[in-house]
Amino acid sequence: MSLWVDGQEYATDKEGYLVHRDNWSPALAEALALREQIALTPEHWEIINLLRDFYQRYELAPAMRPLVKQVAQNLGPEKGRSIYLLQLFPPSPAKIASKIAGLPRPTNCL
Repeated sequence: MSLWVDGQEYATDKEGYLVHRDNWSPALAEALALREQIALTPEHWEIINLLRDFYQRYELAPAMRPLVKQVAQNLGPEKGRSIYLLQLFPPSPAKIASKIAGLPRPTNCL
């Protein structure tokens, strides 16, 4: 599979995750979100940036529980709730947010 952004082709795997994470850009994130029928807002970008920082630090994309914990620690308890993340990235926040952030599929996510 592939995704075209600004006249350039980017390879994705069969689930829509970027094959080459170094290609990620905000414009590519917008295109990946559009595929998921999500219009990115500042709230989405908070989570995307948090995920990218988490990945840079630990070299893994967090599953749901660690994601919720990380969001709560960094953005506060009102945002560090599963229901909040589910509203932003349905139907599977850890998977969808990681995909849009240009990260690999989180381990332990069905």
